[in-house]
Amino acid sequence: MSIPSAPVAVPPRVAALARGTRLEPVWRNALGGLTFRAVDGATGAEHYIKWGPRHEETSMAAEAERLRWAGRFVAVPRVVAQGEDDAHEWLVTEGMPGQSAVAPQWIARPEVAVAAVGRGLRALHDALPVADCPFDWGVAARLKNAADRGIRVSDQLSSPPEVDALVVCHGDACCPNTLLAGDGTVVGHVDLGALGAADRWADIAVASMSTEWNYGPGWEEALIEAYGVEPDRDRLAYYRALWNAT
Repeated sequence: MSIPSAPVAVPPRVAALARGTRLEPVWRNALGGLTFRAVDGATGAEHYIKWGPRHEETSMAAEAERLRWAGRFVAVPRVVAQGEDDAHEWLVTEGMPGQSAVAPQWIARPEVAVAAVGRGLRALHDALPVADCPFDWGVAARLKNAADRGIRVSDQLSSPPEVDALVVCHGDACCPNTLLAGDGTVVGHVDLGALGAADRWADIAVASMSTEWNYGPGWEEALIEAYGVEPDRDRLAYYRALWNAT
């Protein structure tokens, strides 16, 4: 997954959804999915258009449903449109203030960004009401989803550690999915296609692991400290293995 560094062909569906607004490619994933920023030259209003192979990761229809639910409690993108055809799916959301925690200014200040991501993840977990959450991201659900997609996982993953704290997890808590204001405060979260109830360590493990991908080694402990817990080595190892396997 990366920010495109070369020209990107705009799919016809994306061009139609943009309705003449200026398009800028901002993200490409490993499966060929693209995200574009669409900017209205007259008003400056921003929208984001996600487009990609149909149901290759999480369904964009499922993401739209999760965004609408989570948006009742926390700052997430507002859904404008969602659809699919035989081969592709798409999701259009309103822009939000702030920049990704891996924007160049934050890559240059990892001590600020990493701490913000950790605090932001804790605030997300605290704000979303797990008792009312209609979505499941627990181990059994993830293993079933993997099996349905033909993914074989180690038998060891079928014996997870006991749940420490059941929360509504982000589902893809990697650092790029936290948005920061210019002063380093968290202003929102994006890419909630897998959001659901699970042990908080399912998110903490992935968020802290992603610090090395984005900022280099040495920042995992800082994120966990900012979240407000002591490292749990067993749960970190299990949920990272589950993430990598599924």
